[in-house]
Amino acid sequence: MSTVGIAEIDSIKKRIRICDYLVVAQLFLQDNFLLERPLEFSDIKARLLGHWGTCHGINVAYANLKTYFNDNPDFTFILGPGHGFPALQANLFIDKELEKIDKNATLDEDGINYLCKNFSWPDGFPSHASPITPGVITEGGELGYALANAYGLGLGHPEKTIAVLIGDGELETATAIDSLNLRNLLTSPKNGTIIPILHLNGYKISAPTIYARKSERELNEMIRGFGFTPVWVDGNKVEDFQSVLNKNIDSPFYIMKNEKGLGGPNRYHNAHQIPLKEAKTSDKELKELEEWLRSYHFEELFSREKGFML
Repeated sequence: MSTVGIAEIDSIKKRIRICDYLVVAQLFLQDNFLLERPLEFSDIKARLLGHWGTCHGINVAYANLKTYFNDNPDFTFILGPGHGFPALQANLFIDKELEKIDKNATLDEDGINYLCKNFSWPDGFPSHASPITPGVITEGGELGYALANAYGLGLGHPEKTIAVLIGDGELETATAIDSLNLRNLLTSPKNGTIIPILHLNGYKISAPTIYARKSERELNEMIRGFGFTPVWVDGNKVEDFQSVLNKNIDSPFYIMKNEKGLGGPNRYHNAHQIPLKEAKTSDKELKELEEWLRSYHFEELFSREKGFML
């Protein structure tokens, strides 16, 4: 654990922008990955697969946790909404973890091209987290098991600190909600420390989530009933995230709140899967996609000469 300064805060913000850009590029692009010329229809993948809505929140949580626990070799991050795989993959790429299992995923222009082109591509990377991914032990298309897996990983390993990100739609599953009882069953100095984080973005695939409709008081009391201390985090403010991580709180259960699909096209800001589905054939949507990609100012974050500038 570490107290981060202004430079680290700036680095976290840059990392989130980098990973958001790489998510969008993975979802849409088969060429022109650095956006060095105006987008053309030929740059867009023939079939658009994957999920955008949860990805920004994953990038926010991962960047903040990775920085805060950067000196803890026994820290592990578990992702509940595994359908947000392009975000996890972007972060593993930046950390050079992906390169350990795939020599083509180098941290340079060739690696960016390889990463983006091969997402949801024949013989490439799947659209969901899968066992070929470094550190992934389950198929990420199934929701609800993340918290139980976290407690299982910590069982008998007191040295481990395990943060687990849970989607608010995911928490509606029987497995996820029942796993909250493990707090009372497995709290022991002989086991690891489990840090649940609820990503409260308000929506699941087809409707608002139950937990987004609860009042703050209702949600707090439910979490307290399972033995946790609810801690609200503004997912749009890195400083706030780092501040709450630095507080000494017994059995914290973080509630990270930000909008689903934040940063995407305004008229699709709550999109669960692919916004701009007609980007390969619609001039209007192609233009919106280019504006979306350019909004991250990736040229400030990566160059052929310097690589990634974090």
